[in-house]
Amino acid sequence: EVDGKKTDLFTLRNKNNMEVCITNFGGRIVSVMVPDKDGQMRDVVLGFDSIQDYISKPSDFGASIGRYANRINQGKFTLDGVEYQLPRNNYGHCLHGGPQGFQYRVFDAELLNPQELQLTYRAEDGEEGFPGNITCKVLMKLTDDNAIDIQYEAETDKPTIVNMTNHSYFNLNGEGSGDVLDQEVCIHAKYFTPVKDSQSIPTGEYAPVAGTPMDFNVSKPIGRDIEADFEQLKFTGGYDHNYVTDNYAKGNVRSIATAYCRESGIGMEVSSDCPCVQFYAGNFVKDEKGKNGHVYHERYGFCLETQVEPNAVNVEDFHSPILLPGEEYSSETVYRFFVK
Repeated sequence: EVDGKKTDLFTLRNKNNMEVCITNFGGRIVSVMVPDKDGQMRDVVLGFDSIQDYISKPSDFGASIGRYANRINQGKFTLDGVEYQLPRNNYGHCLHGGPQGFQYRVFDAELLNPQELQLTYRAEDGEEGFPGNITCKVLMKLTDDNAIDIQYEAETDKPTIVNMTNHSYFNLNGEGSGDVLDQEVCIHAKYFTPVKDSQSIPTGEYAPVAGTPMDFNVSKPIGRDIEADFEQLKFTGGYDHNYVTDNYAKGNVRSIATAYCRESGIGMEVSSDCPCVQFYAGNFVKDEKGKNGHVYHERYGFCLETQVEPNAVNVEDFHSPILLPGEEYSSETVYRFFVK
């Protein structure tokens, strides 16, 4: 039990024997077993062996992030003339909903069928400094084409901001197998949002990726340019940037990225109706004792977190994260696995 609520582990399986394990503590994906090119099952996400580990080793492994993913400058924003101050849990800024964001809360869980789990969390007005009582739902479906389809919904009784995502760290060669620098990534994005400095707050502009190490429009190994002499990469110790993905339209789920590991033959396609995705190469993972006796080091996993731009509530030209009473927040992201 955490905060008087029972935690469980739920297992989804499809007809191909793909298996996804999810805990209602933080709405976290704990494991994803997919077949490799030889038909052997590999667990392709980083995680821990127990709830106690998730509690005692603060991390975002596999978590459903809310109520606001990524950073808010100085933890401040203004809505309807009221300034709100959030906890500052990352270099003086608010990161991933604060130190007690959704990743540390126990969701109510309902297994709808062997391939669908619905998670519900009600955040109270003022929780982590955010306004409004909001009810959030995360529906995770394991489809028969080996995809994890994640749908988010939220409603509020007061103007607030919402930006939910999943923070799984992927290693398509299997968790604990080493770094992901040889794994290839393609991101369909002509622009990214540069950051001011090592605190990772965006400058507020869109910068073209063309001609820079930030360009993933043609698939390339994560490690090819990660050590390049490029200011943005030096600020963040490698890739940890928001990409503004192509062909965004509200409600339009389209392919935004792919990843592939030649050694295992496992690939992953990411589709979403979100305008942006944070590509993070695990630069700050340090000596983390994970599942199965494995120790995770920097760049042992990568994240593709769908979202609006970091600090979007404070930048007029970014996509708005504001949710008003009577409206419904909704977004969808699909991680589909394949072998080639």
